[in-house]
Amino acid sequence: MSVIVPTIMAETVDQLKASIDRLHPFAKRVHFDLADGDFAPTLLIEPDKLSWPEGWEVDIHMMYARPSEQLAHIVQLRPSMVVLHAEAQEDIVPHLNFLREQGIKAGVALLKSTVPSTVEAAIQAADHVMIFSGDLGKFGGTASMMQLEKVRLVKKIRPDVEIGWDGGVSLENAYTLTQGGVDVLNVGSAIAQAASPVDVYNGLVKEINKHGVI
Repeated sequence: MSVIVPTIMAETVDQLKASIDRLHPFAKRVHFDLADGDFAPTLLIEPDKLSWPEGWEVDIHMMYARPSEQLAHIVQLRPSMVVLHAEAQEDIVPHLNFLREQGIKAGVALLKSTVPSTVEAAIQAADHVMIFSGDLGKFGGTASMMQLEKVRLVKKIRPDVEIGWDGGVSLENAYTLTQGGVDVLNVGSAIAQAASPVDVYNGLVKEINKHGVI
């Protein structure tokens, strides 16, 4: 069954706290974006300032050119999953193996231009593959539905892997994404910038769980 996962993107501790306060009443699984200002043009909050409420299932998305510089610290935070980019300036396969050895799920994110067959080793080493359809370090991206073709290509390499989607999830496309094989829909601006985040979250949950019309 697919799930809706709100995203937190914060540049400061105050922004982080405000985002947590908005999501805490209803969120169970949350996706944190981290960016180094290099791989992604935006410099987001540093890992040593990151924290979250007890009981949250946390995925950390590292938009880092060199994730090894912060990976050990992030592991100490004990998230449920860490997602690294296949396009990083390092071989991420050893990092993915390290995460799994530490009891943390390992994820790999694919930018729009990345063909799954070119990063097969990373996909084989991962528990989760995230189709990235947004703009690095920014909220409010547009979902490129053509990227759904990657689900089939990824599954050809690793049939049992969890599939995530990041970028432009909305009420208009959430159901289509789940029908296309996406298990985890990371939702940024649609929830974060809503007047009532819980209403948007509940609406998305209802949408992805509706029965199709024949």
